[in-house]
Amino acid sequence: MKQRDSYFDNAKFILIFLVVFGHIIRSYIEKDPVILSLYKTIYTFHMPAFILLAGFFAKGFYKKGYIQKLAKKLILPYIVFQLIYTVYYYFLYDSSTLEVDPLTPHWSLWFLISLFCWNALLYAFIKWFKFGPAAGLTVAFSLGLIVGFADSISSTLSLSRTFVFFPMFLLGYYLKKEHFDYFKTSQMRLAAGLTFIIVFLGMFLIPEFSDKWLLGSKPYGDFNWSNLYGMGIRAAVYALNIIMIFSFFSFVPTKQQFFTKWGKNTLYVYLLHGFLVRLFRVSALKDEINPTTSILVLLGVSLVLTMLFSTKFFTSLTQPLVEFRTSRFQKLFSKKEINTR
Repeated sequence: MKQRDSYFDNAKFILIFLVVFGHIIRSYIEKDPVILSLYKTIYTFHMPAFILLAGFFAKGFYKKGYIQKLAKKLILPYIVFQLIYTVYYYFLYDSSTLEVDPLTPHWSLWFLISLFCWNALLYAFIKWFKFGPAAGLTVAFSLGLIVGFADSISSTLSLSRTFVFFPMFLLGYYLKKEHFDYFKTSQMRLAAGLTFIIVFLGMFLIPEFSDKWLLGSKPYGDFNWSNLYGMGIRAAVYALNIIMIFSFFSFVPTKQQFFTKWGKNTLYVYLLHGFLVRLFRVSALKDEINPTTSILVLLGVSLVLTMLFSTKFFTSLTQPLVEFRTSRFQKLFSKKEINTR
């Protein structure tokens, strides 16, 4: 078995922690400008970096059976969790009707559909059109800019996000492991630290900049700007994404940490944390928390949730739903049987 790289597992764990944290503080961005600035700063890089890593690890897409395995890994869990979340929201929000819409992903499930589509696009770009890095990235970024003009393309099958974020996936595919070494120097860390501070201050000083520009899910027509101006903003966001992605990677620890082992379980965290976050958003507890004074508490809760859903117990218990396999599940209960004897 190929040995896992601690650097990338560390990056994955930190990124999924930021996903959870970002979803938790989402409840407060309209009330607190500091939280809004922090939220927007996180969103400049956490999903783009995740997507770039997904592309980096997609280098075996040409192997026989790759797409079929990917469909089992992504599409089947999407269908199952789309149904589970539909029922969950029905009771959580006390809805009058139970509507099952497989074409409009619930909340964070968009990533599963888009990830499958990015791999399919990768096949087209690399195997069919045989694009090199320069041509491929030029076409990908152009598609991401052009799709903003199509008002009809939005959340259906996550098409907008698929095209908007595909350049990050393709960039990750073209990167080699050695490229990440450029960002591990002390000089780069200093520059990255200053970049984070500048971006945070920029978000704070320009509150008019909508966080929706960072989500990639809206056409230009949904903003109060002309379409051409909107395309210019998206191009600027792309540049910011890339700068922030590599600023983030300069801070990722290279050696094994206490959380490294959980970096392989990010899909579990991604799929499961939404149940608690959504419950929190409708609870009375949300309104009792002052996010500015309780930011460390929110960080701690996010870390605990990320660790909890990464543990062997939770991944074993939910493996049949997430992976459609029972190896961990069976091992978990076989151990319990032995212990009770």
